[in-house]
Amino acid sequence: MPFESRSEESRSPGNPQLEKGLTTEQVATRVARGQANTTDQTSSRSIRDIIRTNVFTRFNALLGALFVLVTITKSWADGLFGVVLVVNAAIGITQEYLAKRKLDRLALLNAPTTWVVRDGHLAQVRTAQVVIDDLIELRTGDQVAADGRLLSAAGLEVDESTLTGESDPVPMTAGDDVRSGTTVVAGSGHFIAAAVGANSYSHRILSEMRKFTRTTSEIQRSVNTLLRYITWIIVFALPLQIWSQTRAIGNQGWREVVIRSTGGLVGLVPEGLVLLTSVAFLLAAVRLSRQQVLVQELPAVEGLARVDVVCLDKTGTLTIGDITFEELLPLGDATADEVRPPLGALADDPNANGTLKAVARAVVAPPGWQREHTTAFNSARKWSAAEFTGRGTWLLGAPDVLLAPDDPIRDQVGRLTATGRRVVLLCHSRSPLRQSDLPADLHPRALVVLSERVRPDAAETLRYFRSQNVDIRIISGDNPATVAAIAQRVGLEFTDDGVIDARTISTDPDQLRDVVRHASIFGRVSPEQKRSLVQALQRNGHVVAMTGDGVNDALALKEADIGVAMGNGAQATKAVAQLVLLDGQFAHLPSVLAEGRRVIGNVERVANLFVAKNVMSLVAIVTAAAFSLPFPFLPRHLTLVSTLTIGIPAFFLALAPNRRRYEPGFLRRVLRFAVPCGFVAGSVVIVSYLLGRHRYGLANGSSCVILGGGPSPQEVACWQPGTGAAVALLATSFWILVVLARPFDWRKTLLIGSLAVIAATAFVLPSTRTLLNFDLPSGLLVQSLIVGVSGAGAVEVVLRLVSRQERD
Repeated sequence: MPFESRSEESRSPGNPQLEKGLTTEQVATRVARGQANTTDQTSSRSIRDIIRTNVFTRFNALLGALFVLVTITKSWADGLFGVVLVVNAAIGITQEYLAKRKLDRLALLNAPTTWVVRDGHLAQVRTAQVVIDDLIELRTGDQVAADGRLLSAAGLEVDESTLTGESDPVPMTAGDDVRSGTTVVAGSGHFIAAAVGANSYSHRILSEMRKFTRTTSEIQRSVNTLLRYITWIIVFALPLQIWSQTRAIGNQGWREVVIRSTGGLVGLVPEGLVLLTSVAFLLAAVRLSRQQVLVQELPAVEGLARVDVVCLDKTGTLTIGDITFEELLPLGDATADEVRPPLGALADDPNANGTLKAVARAVVAPPGWQREHTTAFNSARKWSAAEFTGRGTWLLGAPDVLLAPDDPIRDQVGRLTATGRRVVLLCHSRSPLRQSDLPADLHPRALVVLSERVRPDAAETLRYFRSQNVDIRIISGDNPATVAAIAQRVGLEFTDDGVIDARTISTDPDQLRDVVRHASIFGRVSPEQKRSLVQALQRNGHVVAMTGDGVNDALALKEADIGVAMGNGAQATKAVAQLVLLDGQFAHLPSVLAEGRRVIGNVERVANLFVAKNVMSLVAIVTAAAFSLPFPFLPRHLTLVSTLTIGIPAFFLALAPNRRRYEPGFLRRVLRFAVPCGFVAGSVVIVSYLLGRHRYGLANGSSCVILGGGPSPQEVACWQPGTGAAVALLATSFWILVVLARPFDWRKTLLIGSLAVIAATAFVLPSTRTLLNFDLPSGLLVQSLIVGVSGAGAVEVVLRLVSRQERD
C-alpha cells in the first residue's frame, strides 16, 4: 500500500491551494519523469558493491595470480586454495545478500514518512515517494522532505543547524523558504515541493554530514591496520620467497620453484579475516532485527559494547511517554469552572504536543473560543500560548519559567514535583501575543498536574547497565525535582548535589567537564545543552550512548558515539540515530550490548587465528631463505591446515556466544598473543622439517621432484619431511585453537573434535595421502607429535604470560 490515508480534520482550512494537492495521475507522471524524492543513498550496499567488495580485493588478486601460476604447473592439488578462495567469496556474497534483503525490508517498513495532500486528502507517504509539486504539511518533529516556499505557517519554527550550523530555531511565516534536511521544532505549515531528491539544496551537504558522522569501529580500524601491515610483509616476502626457492631448488625446474614459493605466500594471506568480520556484523544486525532493533549503521553493534556512559532522556525512555492528566488546581481566587474553558481551548490545537494532547483527552474544548495567534511549544522556550478573540492571551508552560523567582507558588510546585508528577502552569495575560516574546503581565490561574508511567523494564535494564560498569546520566528538559523522583523510582542512586538545574550551568562543553564527573541528574536542559553534556563526557574520555525520542534529543543523538532512538519518536530523531528500537522497548538495549560484545570477542578470536598463521608463514619463509631450504610445505598442505584449524573453526567461533566484557586495545591484544604464537608455530615447522630431512626422506634432498606420474618410491620418500612438518603444525595449531575457544561447551568440543578426526583421516586414507603427498612412518609420527606437543606447551606458556601482563 503506497500510503496511509487520514482524516482531514487536522488540516488547516481556508487556503484554496491547501485543499486538493496533486492527483494520483499527476504523481505517477512525475515518478515516471524521475521527479521523485529518491537518491542513490540506500540503507545497505548494492548487489554490485557486495560482489565487488567480496571478490575484487588486493588479497584475492594475489591469491588469484598464485592460483593461475599453480594451474600452469598442472599441480592441481596445490590449487585447492583457489577453491577455498571461491567458497569464501561465495559465502560472503550470499550472507551479505541475505542480510541485505532482510535489513532493507526492515528499513523500508520503518522509512521516514511525510504528510502530503493528494486528491484532496491528507496522506502519509514514505519520504522517498514525495514528488515535485507535492503539497506537504509540516508538523512538530518532522524532517522537511524537500525544498519549497511556505504557503501557510502557524507558529512554525525550524531548526536549520544541519545546514547552517546555527542552533537557534528560525521562526517561519508564509512566503519563507524551507529546505530539506531541516527539522520542525514547533508549529505547523504547508508548502509546495520545488526541489526533491538529488536536486535539493541539502542533498550534497547531508551526504557529507552522514559520511563524517559514520560510526567509529575499533574492530574495523584494527583489522584495516592489520591488513596494511600484512600487505607490506607480503611486499617484502614475495621477492624473498621466490629468490630463496630458486636458490634452493632451482635445479628441479621452474614448476618446483612456483609451487614451493606459492606454499609460503598462501600462508601470508588472511583470506577470510575481512569476510568473517563483515559476516559477524551483518548477522548481528539480523539477530537484533528479530528483536525489533533496526541497526542503521552496522558498526553500531560493536559501538554499544564499547559504551561506558549511557545518557537517557526521561520522557519516552524511562517513562512510557503517554502523559496522563491527573488534576487541575486553581490558584488564588480562580475556580475550576473559570480555568477549564481556557485550558480546553489551548488544548484544542491541531499541532498539539504531548502535554496538550493529554489535557485534550480530559478537558472538553469550549465553544466560541476563536484563536487569533498561536505560539507553539518548543523545548528551549518551555511554554506555548494562544491569543483568543476578546479573551486575551493564555499560556501553558513550565512554572519555573513563568513564575517570578520569589513567587510562593513555587513551593507548591516543588511539593508536587517531588512526588514524580509533572506540573505545568496556566497563566493569563491581557497583552497581545507576539510570537516568542513572553507577555509581561502574567497572572497565574491554575496548576495542571500530569503523571507519567515508568516503563516496567526500566529498573531492570538500568540494573543491568550498572552491573556492567556502565554509568547512567539522565538528561531531561523537565523539572529537576520531577526527573530526580523518576530516577529514584527506577532505582538510581544519587546525592543531592548530583541533581542539576541546567539553567545554572554553562553551555560550553569544556566548562561542563567537571560538572558531568559528579552529577548524574540534569533537568531543564535545552537541546543545545544536551549536546554539550554529551561532548563534555566524550572529552573526559568516555564512550557515550544517548537515547531519546523527541526533536530536542536529535542534536545529542547525532553527537553521541551511539545514538539510540525510540521507534515511536520523532522522524528527525530516528534519522540521526544508529540504532532504532522499533517497538520502543528500552529493555532491548542489554541484548544490543551483548550482541556487540559477542562480535568484538569473536572477531578478536578469529583475528588471532589468522595473524598466528601469517607469522608462522613469515618465520618459515625467512628461515628457509636463511638456510637455503625448500619451503617446508606445498600449497595443498597449508590449505589443509588453514581449513581445519582456521577457516572452518573461525566461521563458527565468529558466530558463537561470547559475554566477555569489552576492554580497549583490540589490536594490541591480538598482536601480543598471535605474534609469539605464530613464531612458536613457525619454529615447530622448521624444527620438524629439519628433523624429518635428517632422519627420513632422501639423503640428497635436492633430487626431490614432486611432479610426475608416480607416486614412485622416490617421490614418497620426498613427501616425508613435509608430512612431519604438517603433523607438528597441526598439533600446535589445534592447541592455539583450543586456547582461543575457551571456555568450552559441547558445541566447541564437538567442532574441534570433529576437525581433529578429519585431520587424522587425511594421513590414514590412501586416497587423501596420495592427493596431499603424505607419507608418515611411525617413527616420523612420534617425532613430529613430540615437536608439535612441545609447540602446544609453548603456546600455553605464551597465554599465561600474556594473561599476567593484562592483569598487571
